[in-house]
Amino acid sequence: MNSKTLASGILKAIGILAGILLLLYFLWEIQSVLVYIGIASVIALIGRPVVIFLKDRLRFPNQLAVIAVLILVLAVFVGLIGLFIPIIVEQSRNLSQIDIEAFKNDLNVLNVQVREYLGLEEQINIVEGLQRTSFIKNFDLKLIPNFLNMVFGGLGATFIALFSVLFISFFLLKDSKLMLNSVLVFSNVGEEERFKRVFNKIKILLSRYFVGLTLQIFVLFVLYTILLIIFKVDNPIAIAFICAFLNIVPYLGPLFAGILMMLFVISSNLGADFSTIILPRLLYVLAGYSIAQLIDNFINQPLIFGKSVKSHPLEIFLIILIAGLMFNVVGMIVAIPVYTALKVIAKEAFSEYKIVKKLTKDL
Repeated sequence: MNSKTLASGILKAIGILAGILLLLYFLWEIQSVLVYIGIASVIALIGRPVVIFLKDRLRFPNQLAVIAVLILVLAVFVGLIGLFIPIIVEQSRNLSQIDIEAFKNDLNVLNVQVREYLGLEEQINIVEGLQRTSFIKNFDLKLIPNFLNMVFGGLGATFIALFSVLFISFFLLKDSKLMLNSVLVFSNVGEEERFKRVFNKIKILLSRYFVGLTLQIFVLFVLYTILLIIFKVDNPIAIAFICAFLNIVPYLGPLFAGILMMLFVISSNLGADFSTIILPRLLYVLAGYSIAQLIDNFINQPLIFGKSVKSHPLEIFLIILIAGLMFNVVGMIVAIPVYTALKVIAKEAFSEYKIVKKLTKDL
């Protein structure tokens, strides 16, 4: 190998490396756009069956069916905003009228009742404990206007994001081949059919997964709402939705949702007797929450993870665990869709390997 060939190879390698770095930098800079496209793709995967239903069964024109689906998505978003804004306004009003001394007394009374019920000798003052925390000691009043500026700035960004997502979703729903044609750009001549098979398989599996996930959240939302209404917890619909939505984070989500629900039960009964009112309600709500989780674990999740993404529960658990260790909560959320897509690609490209055959035998 002469020096000219070696120098050419080195320059080529440096050029490729520089191109990769520039591409990664570009993707990092437009990450918000990629998020918009990702959300719009999920909406398209969920909404596509509805569009097909409206076209085939109700004889809607394609464009009208797409608009109807997007109106439904927008109605859900507006409904959620309408659900939470009155609660935020009400809580703000309550905070402005709160009697600090009475609130301190309620906390200390609850502390005494819990201590006596559990048989603890040492008394812990909750208010003093909060005052000793680093958050309270280091709290800066300048954070309040900064927080308000962030909130109002976030509202503008939210409207931009909502418009962008709906705009992209419209075209993805209107032209079912738009995404496919975008993917085919990366295929070599003669490999178009192979790319189509992979793309269509991924689209079908992910569509089933996201539809199933939406159904899972809806079922949990209904069960939680009934549970919280029965035990007269304040703002049951909003709390139920938050706790149900947390289930998109596998394994950790239900745990955090349960803790959050227990905290809301305590706050709704603050000032009542612990042993006769708060503790029994906590136990009843915990029992109801556990029953809802059993329904989800043994009915909802097998239908979603088993039939939609064609993966064994242990396989799913390990993938979510690895993704969580590598990319935290975001990794846990996207682990199943990404793994499903990779399995389909592996079956098409590396089907000769034994491990690939084993993992993709049900696809």
